[in-house]
Amino acid sequence: MTTNTLDLPGVALVYDVHGPLPTADGRPPLLMIGQPMDASGFQAQVALFPDRTVVTYDPRGLGRSIRTDGEVENDPVTQAADVHALIEELGSGPVDMLASSGGAVTALALMTAHPRDVATLVAHEPPIDAVLPDAELVHQARIAYTRAYQERGWGSGMAAFVAMTSWEGEITDEFLARPLPDPAAFGMPSEDDGSRDDPLLSERSWAVPLYSPDIEALTAAPTRIVVAVGEESLQVYTGRTSLALAERLGQEATVFPSHHGGFMGGEFGYAGQPEAFAARLREVLDAG
Repeated sequence: MTTNTLDLPGVALVYDVHGPLPTADGRPPLLMIGQPMDASGFQAQVALFPDRTVVTYDPRGLGRSIRTDGEVENDPVTQAADVHALIEELGSGPVDMLASSGGAVTALALMTAHPRDVATLVAHEPPIDAVLPDAELVHQARIAYTRAYQERGWGSGMAAFVAMTSWEGEITDEFLARPLPDPAAFGMPSEDDGSRDDPLLSERSWAVPLYSPDIEALTAAPTRIVVAVGEESLQVYTGRTSLALAERLGQEATVFPSHHGGFMGGEFGYAGQPEAFAARLREVLDAG
């Protein structure tokens, strides 16, 4: 592995290259991106693709990629511009891409602005309100967990976030009327450490779920776009967004093992099925 820094306006973007460039077998590099997760979340997948040159990176303002622009918003359009610059820096032409969660939203913005950057995009569970019939109520639930975080701290905010993202089916008035969950019920601390800069629970990442995809541009792109959904996620928020986005794109979502973090090992306390996920990812990439 080599670690590199790409100096861009407002950020020193840190990325890791696992394998040779140009690639040994002529296949495109496999770029793995997330958000608000940094490169460390893909450790298990990198190890399962020893035959591919895999590239991971820390998004602007996250992990090792220090911002110098004075901004804190995690905007998928800005991040897409960073990923475009990274792909150009790699100098290998179009990449294959696994993009998960907010990273998948960044990838959709990238496809809109630079449709020839990616050969095959596997967009895994992109959280996009706009494709849902209950988008307004979903955002009200987001306001509620953000308020819990701002008023009571990380444990309360995260408990409310988990309650929303694990709710099966559409968000309802009944859900919104429920009292905030007790953090202890989720094994989370009730104490407030005073920090308010969590990228997941603060307003800093609202631009991600509020991004509205350009369906016409995406369907016109030369990229092969595969919308992926975890088999355990089908009834919850990111599963529903995946199914709805796939329908908008005229396809059926491709089912992957496990849940929203199905590609991860146990190092972050949210273990999925990384080996089975990698096998499915390899199958999907090879089908292209």
